[in-house]
Amino acid sequence: MPAVIHKDGTARIQTVSANDNPEFYKLLESFYNLTGCPALINTSFNVRGEPIVSSVEDALRAFLYTDMDLLVFGAKYIISKEMNLEKAKILIQPKVYEDD
Repeated sequence: MPAVIHKDGTARIQTVSANDNPEFYKLLESFYNLTGCPALINTSFNVRGEPIVSSVEDALRAFLYTDMDLLVFGAKYIISKEMNLEKAKILIQPKVYEDD
């Protein structure tokens, strides 16, 4: 898993147990069953040059205007690029960040 290894060969691994966080554990278990990969990468959610996502609207905008395939909100909502998102693209326009 090269994406989790820092340049110095270290990694910041976090573990989760079914007792500590049952919903997240189920997600990891399902991901493993589907892919054979027993880990997920946790990173900040932002597009290069933009601030970290801080709202549902920011998350949808980043999702719609990048190459991401899925967007997951908690345990209940999964949005796929395979869905018809043309109306959402009209409602959620890209932010324009101007220099101060």
